[in-house]
Amino acid sequence: MDFSNLHYYVPVEKVGKPTIIEKNLIIYGGTPAGITAAIQATRMGITVAIVEFSKNIGGMTASGLGATDLGAEDAVGGLSKEFYQEIAKYYRKEKQWKFEPQAAQYVFDKWIKDYDIPVYLNQHLEEVIKENGEIIEIIMGNENRYKGKVFMDCSYEGDLLAKSAVTFFVGRESNATYKEIYNGIQFGAPHHKFEKWIDPYVVEGDPKSGILPGITKDDSKQLGYQGQGDHRIQAYNFRICLTKDKGNRIPFPMPPRYEADRYQLLLRYIQAGVWDAMNLHTMLPNGKSDLNNYGAVSTDNLGMNYDWPEGSYQRREEIFQDHLNYDLGMLYFLANDLRVPVAIREEVATWGLPKDEFEKTGHWPHQLYIREGRRMISDYVMTDHNCLKQEFVDDPIGLASFHMDSHNCRRVVIDGRCVNEGDVQVPIAPYEISYRSIRPKSVECTNLLVPVCLSSSHIAYGSIRMEPVFMILGQTAGTAAALAYKHKIAVQNVDYEELKQELLKANQVVEWGDDRVDNPIKRMEETFGRV
Repeated sequence: MDFSNLHYYVPVEKVGKPTIIEKNLIIYGGTPAGITAAIQATRMGITVAIVEFSKNIGGMTASGLGATDLGAEDAVGGLSKEFYQEIAKYYRKEKQWKFEPQAAQYVFDKWIKDYDIPVYLNQHLEEVIKENGEIIEIIMGNENRYKGKVFMDCSYEGDLLAKSAVTFFVGRESNATYKEIYNGIQFGAPHHKFEKWIDPYVVEGDPKSGILPGITKDDSKQLGYQGQGDHRIQAYNFRICLTKDKGNRIPFPMPPRYEADRYQLLLRYIQAGVWDAMNLHTMLPNGKSDLNNYGAVSTDNLGMNYDWPEGSYQRREEIFQDHLNYDLGMLYFLANDLRVPVAIREEVATWGLPKDEFEKTGHWPHQLYIREGRRMISDYVMTDHNCLKQEFVDDPIGLASFHMDSHNCRRVVIDGRCVNEGDVQVPIAPYEISYRSIRPKSVECTNLLVPVCLSSSHIAYGSIRMEPVFMILGQTAGTAAALAYKHKIAVQNVDYEELKQELLKANQVVEWGDDRVDNPIKRMEETFGRV
């Protein structure tokens, strides 16, 4: 299998004679948020360009995350809802929330063509030029320059906001920071935990033999306490599109760097009688599936992503390749290693990579699932008080409704056993997101909008960070950018009532009325079973 094109970062040569692109709005990041922002801005009559780090647009939505993290259907409006209506048309259905990667790519490509939006790929942000609190231009690694009146950071990492000297946070705040309940270190989660006592040592019962791969090395004596803040972030993985269709199935190939011993912990767990690593395996149309992490040991590469948010592009490439080797290696191990019980090997071997997906990257998703990167700190920080409806905003711009969801952040040793830490799953009803949370403080930057790495605590972000919500916030940011440009004002000075009316005109769902019915526990049970 050829994975030579499967990279996060390949250095680019300087072009010699830089291209200078000038538009009213420059969007850094061709994620779903970036695409909806560009469409909305175009609809409102301003010029726009999308500047994308990778060779692809569509982010996670077009890279394996086909089992939509939806929340409440009625909370989705505007272009986000239009996207799913286009998906339904693609499948000739009245309604369709689950889709193949190629279906999402088709819709995004169609939108880009229909709205004639210029997209510049393989553009690696190097420098931001600011004057008097405004971004004037951004410069890429190949020396291309992009000039605009308004800028937008739609990356998953928050690279533009960081290079613009906007305040941000990485990791988990302590509960004390914002007087939350579910932030910081979290032990005792009911999901994604070890269901059996699993010995963590290479030689069982012998701490001197060392710990198995996949267990955080430096934490056995520094466990911390419930609610304590730290630098850790929830685990990343690939959302892997698989198929059982023999005519479309490629057996799991060995990854570029395969280490069978990396799966000793998973093997030990299986031998203890627990086989659930592939349980969150959501079926998509045409016999394909979206494989996500499930249980104590699965596709989440725990503890191996801490350097990503602020890491160099070279360091991120190392982490990207490590996650490829871990996830593909796990599937290859389960299907082929003779230590794995025959029944499990045979079950896993019925699955494979689909020939008709990701043809340029070895049939493997091109986007790593960056579940959180940097998070801006603005005049308003979204917290679990908002998610739990203990606090309400007076400038709502859209809704989030997925449960507060943090994947585990580390795997540690406690009293001679393996313990996962960091998982949070709390059902919530739809709630409003503040406009102030997607723009910086005015003293830091007056023409930047941040709909993805918005101002939010770790645990509130765990609810907000869903692709339908990013599309909602992208459209809102595109609206605000157009208003700021037309009125020649700072994004902080956009009149909220005017913004709201434009969003309603675009069929955005801005508020959740008392007349709407929702059952968050039932929604969560559809994913995890009994809550």
